[in-house]
Amino acid sequence: MGCIGVGWQGGTNMETFLSHKDCRVIAVCDVDKDHLREAVDTVNGHYENKDCATYSDFRELLARDDIDAVSIGLPDHWHAVPAVAAAKSGKDIFGEKPLSHNLKEGRAICEAVKRYGRIWQTGSWQRSEANFHRACELVINGRIGKVHTVEVGLPAGHTDFEGTRGQEKMGPAPAELDYDFWLGPAPVEPYCPARVHKNWRWHLDYGGGQLMDWVGHHVDIAHWGLGFDYEGPYEIEGHGEYPKDGLWNTATKYRLTAKYPKGITMIIAGGHEDIRHGTKWIGQDGWVWVNRGAIDAEPKVLLKEKIGPDETRLFRSPGHWRNFLDCIKSRKTTLTPCEVAHRSATPGHLGQIAMLLGRKIRFNPQTEQIIGDATATGMLGRPMRSPWHV
Repeated sequence: MGCIGVGWQGGTNMETFLSHKDCRVIAVCDVDKDHLREAVDTVNGHYENKDCATYSDFRELLARDDIDAVSIGLPDHWHAVPAVAAAKSGKDIFGEKPLSHNLKEGRAICEAVKRYGRIWQTGSWQRSEANFHRACELVINGRIGKVHTVEVGLPAGHTDFEGTRGQEKMGPAPAELDYDFWLGPAPVEPYCPARVHKNWRWHLDYGGGQLMDWVGHHVDIAHWGLGFDYEGPYEIEGHGEYPKDGLWNTATKYRLTAKYPKGITMIIAGGHEDIRHGTKWIGQDGWVWVNRGAIDAEPKVLLKEKIGPDETRLFRSPGHWRNFLDCIKSRKTTLTPCEVAHRSATPGHLGQIAMLLGRKIRFNPQTEQIIGDATATGMLGRPMRSPWHV
């Protein structure tokens, strides 16, 4: 395995793969020399040798024919280009959520994975946790009757992960960072500490704020419980509070209402006290709520229900990273394949457009076209800075 992007989540994924004896990490890549040095020290320390190769350009790593799979942990604006390139180079891919920075890039990733017959696992690891699996089996097997509403509670605000809030003074990038490469397909902007490393997610050129950081978790679980892994909303509207001053410009508070088939309404909200953090399905006969480390239901007796042998049994994961390695060998579909991740991100992409434009979006989930709104349609993708493309 090779690991592309090892600064934060990518580094965590790398360390997890190191713990599996049938997987050997032989190369790491990052545009920040400090991240790269820490990663190679971790890999070589684990294997007690100095064999791990280092790269600053992911294309050089992908050119190696002795690498079977890659783990990609990069900012959202860098998800599509290396993912498509990895598929073309014959590598299987563990990619982070959200799948893409915009809907068109997500579709390009899915098409490449399909065209080149690659195995894909998305880092939507909640599907591999017992309480999320349990909640989804209860819902999909009708324990709360016909579902009419799903409430998805996400975080709000801007969390200062890197400790660079307010550090917006423009100046030269540090010597250890190849800043032009970091910008990649995004527009050229001057360097400042608040723009990069962990806090990139609070700028729309590179991420999508708390909404896009979390749709690949709780909306993904909502879809799983509904049996909507390959469905999407046909209508979405909402409101978001976008800062008018400062570099960080993603919504700090937001509320979306999406209409799905079978008469289901999904509310996705951050910063609203009436929407509990996690995923809550509400049906005619009760509700089920799940979050990390917790599950609840009404009536409470639902939590003691057993799923029968003839009912829908969702795949029980041996572990999210383990499932990926198993599927590389078996060539079976992973728990969170590319197309599923694309559908999980779609309400976020459409919701962002609806909030920025301040109007309802109508959408055809089969053709992935916005209906009757040319401006909104133009926001489904964006031009990439040369020479980058998918």
